[in-house]
Amino acid sequence: MRIIGAKSLSWRFWAVWQRNWTVYRRTWQMSFLPPFVEPILYVLAFGLGFRGLIAGVEYQGRPVSYVAFIAPALLAVTIMYNAFFENTYSSFVRMYYQKTFDAIMSTPISLEEVIIGEIVWGATKAVIAAGLMLSVLTCMGLVHYPHGLLVVPLAFLGGLAFGALGMVFTGIVKHIDMFNLPTFLLITPMFLFSGTFFPVESLPSWAQPIALALPLTHIVSLARSMTLGSFPDHTAWVALACLATFTAIGIPFALLSMRRRLIR
Repeated sequence: MRIIGAKSLSWRFWAVWQRNWTVYRRTWQMSFLPPFVEPILYVLAFGLGFRGLIAGVEYQGRPVSYVAFIAPALLAVTIMYNAFFENTYSSFVRMYYQKTFDAIMSTPISLEEVIIGEIVWGATKAVIAAGLMLSVLTCMGLVHYPHGLLVVPLAFLGGLAFGALGMVFTGIVKHIDMFNLPTFLLITPMFLFSGTFFPVESLPSWAQPIALALPLTHIVSLARSMTLGSFPDHTAWVALACLATFTAIGIPFALLSMRRRLIR
């Protein structure tokens, strides 16, 4: 089945992005607060609560404080959550309840351009949230510059990866409540076992390859290298290649999934 045709995809997908941006500017206050408050709560909880239990963590052969270890992981989780949930729940609402996709496709914009525009918008939401959280972590002295600025393009690439994953499920689920399944079976395990709260190396040997197959693991690894000022290191390029590969595979699958749903 044809996924992307030469005549079905152009820069017109920016019109879809612009439509979502216009709506976001009217309701940005609702999305502005969590990226500011969440890192403060996490840092206080883990920094104060675990301070007497975990003195530090060895990362890439050097000791780092536990707060400095989990701070970039919180950035990575924020990227995942914002892109995935934007392209599942929010995209589903625009598609199924608001009939926004139907209205847009009555214009010269193609289905592929609508989906790409949605994925790029999900990546943009990830960049906005990551930028806000990065500013808070910077004020806490947990980001090394200029390497920390690389978190912004990382957020966009990671947003594309998880936005595409979200659109795959949007094309599959029949009811909005069914998004609880991929959230429970995929997103929550990634949150727990992608090197967020402990190094992947501390997992059993049989579980480490599974963790390395998860896209969030590579975002966490890259975010740590960037915020700790060690980018690029010996694992960064591998992590970047894995994340780019996941994105390159995920976007065509998202287009295929949505085409099957919307064009019968």
